[in-house]
Amino acid sequence: MIDEILAYTDKLGRLFSTFKVSMILGIIVNIFIIYILFKMTEILMKKIKNRFSKNENSLAVNNVIVAIEKIIKFLIVFIIVASFLQSQGYSLTSLIAGFGITGLAVGFAAQQTIASMFGTISVVADKVYKIGDYIKIKDYEGYVESINLRSTKIRTLDNYLVTIPNDICADTIIENVSKSSKRKLDITFGVTYDTSDEQIQKAIDIIKEVLSGRSDIHKDTHVFLDKLDDSSINIRAFGYVKTKAYFNFLQIRGSIIQSIVRRYRAEGIDFAFPSQTIYMAKDEN
Repeated sequence: MIDEILAYTDKLGRLFSTFKVSMILGIIVNIFIIYILFKMTEILMKKIKNRFSKNENSLAVNNVIVAIEKIIKFLIVFIIVASFLQSQGYSLTSLIAGFGITGLAVGFAAQQTIASMFGTISVVADKVYKIGDYIKIKDYEGYVESINLRSTKIRTLDNYLVTIPNDICADTIIENVSKSSKRKLDITFGVTYDTSDEQIQKAIDIIKEVLSGRSDIHKDTHVFLDKLDDSSINIRAFGYVKTKAYFNFLQIRGSIIQSIVRRYRAEGIDFAFPSQTIYMAKDEN
């Protein structure tokens, strides 16, 4: 009886020893497989980074690639570990269920972040804008200071720093002013109603002369009588300035207005200002 017990104990010991050695070998093999897959992932991501290294938004691209690389590595570890445990006879039902519940909770919590990340991919892939561009988005406009994994930051003309999630940037209309090689010039000058016909024509000619004499204005300009306003006869000047920089445009427009005002005053052409004329009927009785 004792001999049988000893023999059975020895058999269990050998089986346990074999199982232990097999598990250790399995762990080593799986660690090696994970290491190889990690290296392959890193090489692939590095090639993608190099491909986009000359992209205007390379920093944002790198942030997206880093996030994708972490997700891939997590999936590699999860699949390898799950397969190994399955091969050792462990039930993965509870493990998968646990990951499912956890993943659902994390998914809800990270929904906005995930949406912003895909928004970043969309903005970068479509080359909507880059750092340094002047853009208009929703109620904000300014210069793009940074594009990261989650958001775009723009510096407004009031010097405020506005942070806009990239999912909003991907789903709304964006005006990239910097992509234009010229800016629209649209100025209206109002002269008084007692301005003579000759002076009105002279006022139009002055604007044409000022615009045609500037090298920073495109030649396809238009000057015309626009409308009869409440207190003025409006003359409108329409054209394009040869600049895409906003502050340069403001300086050029200001210089044009100053030149026209100076010429009007020299010719005795009066600018209109808001006013009302009241006519009172005379009582015959």
